[in-house]
Amino acid sequence: MTEDDQSATKMAERMMDFEDRSSAGRVNTNKANADQGLAKLVLSLVELLRRVMEHEALRRIDGGTLTEGEIEEMGETFLKLDNKMVEMREIFGLKVEDLNLDLGPLGNLM
Repeated sequence: MTEDDQSATKMAERMMDFEDRSSAGRVNTNKANADQGLAKLVLSLVELLRRVMEHEALRRIDGGTLTEGEIEEMGETFLKLDNKMVEMREIFGLKVEDLNLDLGPLGNLM
């Protein structure tokens, strides 16, 4: 494992563990769940970006700035992305609600 890989793994573990802190204030460090934690973070960000892009697409559709072909293409793209997200969640054993990260005092991500 390269030094960059180790750093990325450590960062993913820290992000995961931040979410998993117990009421006693201890941090749960477990290398075995680092892959799932990183997947959760990445899929959460992809879901956030998908929602932003979908909102923008709807705004453009309502504004009449897209052709029928562009609307059809965007619909197909969003459907493919949704299917891929379902596949990735299944691979990593995640549910939709798992992607809604608790950001502490900032509230939930989505």
